[in-house]
Amino acid sequence: MNRRILLVAHPRRPEALTVAKGVIDRLTDLGIEVSLQADEAKVLDLKHSNRVHIATEAMVAEETVAEGCDLVVVLGGDGTILRGAEFARSVDIPLLGVNLGHVGFLAEAERDDLDATVEHIANRQYAVDERMTLHVDAKFDGEIVASSWALNEVSVEKASRERMLELTIEVDGRPLSSWGGDGLIVSTPTGSTAYAFSAGGPVVWPQVEAMLLVPNSAHALFARPLVLGPDSHVAIELRTGTDVMGIMWCDGRRHIDLPPGARIEVRRGIRPVRLARLTSAPFTDRLVAKFNLPVRGWRGDGTRARPMAGASPRSDLWIRSQPTGAGPTPRPAQRPAASDAREQTRAGDVDDTHGAEGARP
Repeated sequence: MNRRILLVAHPRRPEALTVAKGVIDRLTDLGIEVSLQADEAKVLDLKHSNRVHIATEAMVAEETVAEGCDLVVVLGGDGTILRGAEFARSVDIPLLGVNLGHVGFLAEAERDDLDATVEHIANRQYAVDERMTLHVDAKFDGEIVASSWALNEVSVEKASRERMLELTIEVDGRPLSSWGGDGLIVSTPTGSTAYAFSAGGPVVWPQVEAMLLVPNSAHALFARPLVLGPDSHVAIELRTGTDVMGIMWCDGRRHIDLPPGARIEVRRGIRPVRLARLTSAPFTDRLVAKFNLPVRGWRGDGTRARPMAGASPRSDLWIRSQPTGAGPTPRPAQRPAASDAREQTRAGDVDDTHGAEGARP
């Protein structure tokens, strides 16, 4: 049986469509069938064939788009990847993102790595990382009016810019606090680098199982981000007695309007999203690369960190001193010329103190 892959690209981004054509040609040349949505196939001017499968009008629901595929490949930024996650999660297959956007925290590869990425796909050379999701029910008068899920976050926001949204928060069946503000974000660790990060929440490593509560511009003395257990149940109530409407967003893609008195219940999702990983590089490297964090001057423990795939080696990752005494013996520091002595730091003292056990700060 031939393999089939669902390809998802932004239908209105010319760069993504150009890349998509090349990826389709390479995959089909390797004997891998490609599925596309009708709008993307139309823009690409592709017709249904033995190697290219185009979703029909009856297959537009996210539950059916990826049926028969073993991988979803997304070309675009985090927004497009979240769209692809809807298809991948519905049939429990992995998703692999190629970043054509800006930050692209959910992406596993960059455009420059595209040739190698196609080879990894063809040879099934990827691991699978399961990411926690959230399940949410919106209720009114005790009845469920909408249910959805999120990979990044569930956000409850005010619908009117000029008014504050009054909320009461409940955790595990007990009241926590009330405040007015722009809203509240309930995030997964995966979403901690997205909307929750912009609202002042902490960055949480993806292997940590937790839920984050991040108030959004709350007018209150106690409005700090909170980290809850992964099995906590969170409820957010829009206080009655006001005429301020709210709106609930899931990953910025699915939404529902919320009247005063509405109740939003969030808990851990039963079904995770599975992300394909091409490298074993730790999340720390991804964080440094995506945010361009300054790490120059880091000395470490004497080992060279392995860079992420496609990243160029950096000289600041080489550690000169080794506590165990292994490695090349450092040369003695040269005495500076008399004319330069006042402008020099004592390089020899710096090397010696950092390279010895019990070194002074």
